[in-house]
Amino acid sequence: MGIRIVRVTLVLLAGIVMSTISPSCKISYSFTGANISADVKTFSVYYFPNRARLVNPNLSTEFTEGLKNKLLRQTSLNEITDNGDLVFEGQITDYEVRPMAIRQDDLAAQNRLTITVKLKYTNNKDHEQDFERTFSAFEDFSSERSLHDVEDSLVPEILAKLYEDIFNATIANW
Repeated sequence: MGIRIVRVTLVLLAGIVMSTISPSCKISYSFTGANISADVKTFSVYYFPNRARLVNPNLSTEFTEGLKNKLLRQTSLNEITDNGDLVFEGQITDYEVRPMAIRQDDLAAQNRLTITVKLKYTNNKDHEQDFERTFSAFEDFSSERSLHDVEDSLVPEILAKLYEDIFNATIANW
């Protein structure tokens, strides 16, 4: 009986503590991993121009549209063309292939395709969360294949990693 009284007392104390703390906390939870305050309703993703030396002609559009789709799928935010509560802008700064694993005869056994994006994130509801950051992701491929042969399959994989990293750094606040 004594243990039951202690248990009930602890539960009551926890309830009192939580009821006094929770009104001052502003927490928002979502099953998609989004952590957005209730006053954020919209987002804008501006076109990301490709400023890399090696240019994939479809990359800018593919990246920009893919980021919009990620935000639409994983949040309840509405997309607007300009000046959303959250603004994503920037540029693709690098698109490069480098040799990675070198064989005995000084030839590459594997190559790495890396895409780098410079992002400026603005939270118009809480400017303390604003930042500028560079995100990079890569995929390796056999040097026996050309970039042209693997590009169509590797680019979507790399972009998916970039979208996830950007989502986690902005919306999920990780």
